[in-house]
Amino acid sequence: MGNPKVLYETLRNSSQSSNITVSRAALTGAAFSMSGLQPPVVLTPGQGYTFSVTFTPPAAGKDSGKISISSDASDANLAISLSGAGTQPPPPPPPPPAGQLSVTPITISFNNVTVGSYGTQTATLSASGANVVVSSIALSNPAFSAGGLSLPATVTVGQPVQFAVTFTPQAIGAVSGTISFTSNAANSPTAAALTGSGVAEAHVVDLSWSVSPSQNIAGYNVYRGNTSGGPYSKINSQLDPNNAYSDSSVSDTQTYYYVTTAVNSNGQESGYSNETQATIP
Repeated sequence: MGNPKVLYETLRNSSQSSNITVSRAALTGAAFSMSGLQPPVVLTPGQGYTFSVTFTPPAAGKDSGKISISSDASDANLAISLSGAGTQPPPPPPPPPAGQLSVTPITISFNNVTVGSYGTQTATLSASGANVVVSSIALSNPAFSAGGLSLPATVTVGQPVQFAVTFTPQAIGAVSGTISFTSNAANSPTAAALTGSGVAEAHVVDLSWSVSPSQNIAGYNVYRGNTSGGPYSKINSQLDPNNAYSDSSVSDTQTYYYVTTAVNSNGQESGYSNETQATIP
């Protein structure tokens, strides 16, 4: 249907001595057209004259027509029958199967990240059924960002593609969001959950002190108070053999006061050392 097909027809003068003049050529049948035969046409003895007929079916089903030729030949009127059948065009080929896109893991967790710093996790995109082209990535929370993919990115079946997500907490507390991939996959957009928690910066107070020249010292105790001059509480769980100590059990914006004592091999403890203080930002 709608597609033309061309066949060729030849008129021939079978006379051995006389010319023949074709004076008329008429065609009937709406599905047919003729080209190359425009009377009057003179055919010398033995000469052939070829023209074309085109069949263009407008619908499915059979069509017929006729070409009527008039000449001064002994058979002055010649009829050429035309026939053809239109068929339905073949259905278009089915579209290629759409692939499926998956994200592993389905939840990307950052646990605790200090406010002002960042943490990075890697995850994987995989395609099944057919290759998938990822055209865009969207993140629902500005605390998260994505990298490692140059878009558009093709994910080939059997060849997973890695990408990275970075979490940069701006405040203390739990944070959640989603990362979404738009693609030509059947399950587009494909999303994964994002979770993390912003935590305060960890502070440590590093202490050191001068040691006594006595050779009988077994170790030292470290005491801490919230006000200058005490009272103090011992913060080391066992005797410290070194003249240095790191206190990581401190809180933001607090001021602490420290003293130390020396303990000899008999278990006798000295008085408090000079006091020092540390203010946590």
